[in-house]
Amino acid sequence: MTAEFGKLFIVPTPIGNLHDITERAITTLQSVDIIAAEDTRHSSKLLQHFGIKTKTIALHDHNEKKRAQHLINIMKGGESVALISDAGTPLISDPGYSLVSACRASDIVVSALPGPCAAITALSASGMPTDRFMFYGFPPVKRTAKQRLFSELVQNNATAVFYESPRRILDSIETLTEVVGGQREVVLGRELTKTFEQYYCGCLDDAINWLNEDLNHQRGEFVFIVSGSGVNKEDIPDEAIQLLKSLVEHLPLKKAAAIVAEHYDLKKNALYQLGLSWNNE
Repeated sequence: MTAEFGKLFIVPTPIGNLHDITERAITTLQSVDIIAAEDTRHSSKLLQHFGIKTKTIALHDHNEKKRAQHLINIMKGGESVALISDAGTPLISDPGYSLVSACRASDIVVSALPGPCAAITALSASGMPTDRFMFYGFPPVKRTAKQRLFSELVQNNATAVFYESPRRILDSIETLTEVVGGQREVVLGRELTKTFEQYYCGCLDDAINWLNEDLNHQRGEFVFIVSGSGVNKEDIPDEAIQLLKSLVEHLPLKKAAAIVAEHYDLKKNALYQLGLSWNNE
């Protein structure tokens, strides 16, 4: 690294509650030469609130690769840049990857500040296992691609974390239910850190009913968290697996899983998920 180079600071901003910004974030945004913002008009409200007058420049999905090189040249000239997104930690389902990669390739120091992140906030409050989880960001818009992604969860034992918009939350939960079954546990977190923050915890079938019973339940940006499959083939006797395979040729999977579970004193949902995994092979 050349001593005269400036730095890139990754600065998280509040996901709803302005009190969640850190003193270090404010100080950094005041001291850098330029703030690269996902949406300068959106961020101007935050900056004005905290009296931050630093020059801003737009960096979003459509111009990031081109704008990254411009910012690299600025930092090579000795000026420092702060990267912010509309809310939360930059790069987490937000722009910034190309810029950070270019900085690393150009020996420019990248310093990431800790701060708000909707995925971690919701996960910590979900009651789901947190020792192993996967973050998927926003599911695809097209139904076929969404089904393909959700099929990965059929056998996955890790907690899965997704973002979703209010317009698509019902479709995503309905599609997820079709793929992994209605008894899988899910947590829906909406309007996190805001006045109307709300969490729903229950099975997918009930989550669909909850979303439909009041249109207000579909408002706001969502984090939804899905429990692991609970399937561990090593815990299921071979004879139970063979019986399940025989029964599903003549009975619905749900009924076959219930019979095998009762006969071998096993968890019905684990057998159900195992059967679903065969359908996705």
